[in-house]
Amino acid sequence: MTMSDECRDRVLIDQWYPLAALDECPGPTGRTTRLLGVPIEYGIGPSDQPFARRTTDAPDHGELAVRSDLGYLWTTLGEPDGLFAVPEAEETDRRVFNAASIGVHTSAPRAVDNFIDMGHLPFVHAGELGEQPHTEIADYDVDVVDGEIWAHRCRIYQPRPAAASDRGDLVEYDFRVPHPMCALLYKTTPGQQRLDVLGLFAHPVREVHVRVHLFNCVVDDTSTVAEIRGFQQSVLAQDKPILENQRPKRLPLSPLAETPVRSDKTGIAYRRYLTDLGVTYGVVA
Repeated sequence: MTMSDECRDRVLIDQWYPLAALDECPGPTGRTTRLLGVPIEYGIGPSDQPFARRTTDAPDHGELAVRSDLGYLWTTLGEPDGLFAVPEAEETDRRVFNAASIGVHTSAPRAVDNFIDMGHLPFVHAGELGEQPHTEIADYDVDVVDGEIWAHRCRIYQPRPAAASDRGDLVEYDFRVPHPMCALLYKTTPGQQRLDVLGLFAHPVREVHVRVHLFNCVVDDTSTVAEIRGFQQSVLAQDKPILENQRPKRLPLSPLAETPVRSDKTGIAYRRYLTDLGVTYGVVA
């Protein structure tokens, strides 16, 4: 491992990161991985207690703090504050589960930036989350509220907005970035009054290798979990090669480095957010 593989940003070390969905975690023998370049292992131990620990002989070798939230096992290398909340996940009639966990050879900020970018939907996800010639993104609002980025009134026509959809519709999104490596979207779904909540929770393995977890918190009493997973996984399969072919793999923070457009207002706010936090890992200043 080169020195650049291991994160030195205190602001990122002091964050919670998702390692795996709880129902997909290994048993007491554990599974090895890296977090921000640091070798660790994790699993579910005796009495169904999750664990995570360093696997190196460093002076601070030992058990890491863990928590179980939103259906995932989270850990940290530092001393973070509390994790962001998703109140909708407490609604008992919602389907709350992990739709997929997949490795992508890109940086975690690149993955988050792609998730909050509406402009790519008609081109990368044509026939489902967008289509040509419906490529225009109307102006929308972006604010920072209590340290989180919020984008409101993001509208786009989608031929198949969700797994249960059988027709196209104009869909409205709200985007939320509550964590440097996690993002959420709230979207209208035809026939429902409440918003579906979808999330991309990133586990930065190395600087340019990330595991992304697709969090689902949806109001859908028609589709099976397998059908919803299949829909979400097909979307991720379309994004993966695009992300892995982007250059540079680290996210440029200057809005001038990649041509900014109106549909990328959230991405510009995200770059400014990372800059203000002093993030250097997974980005290009």
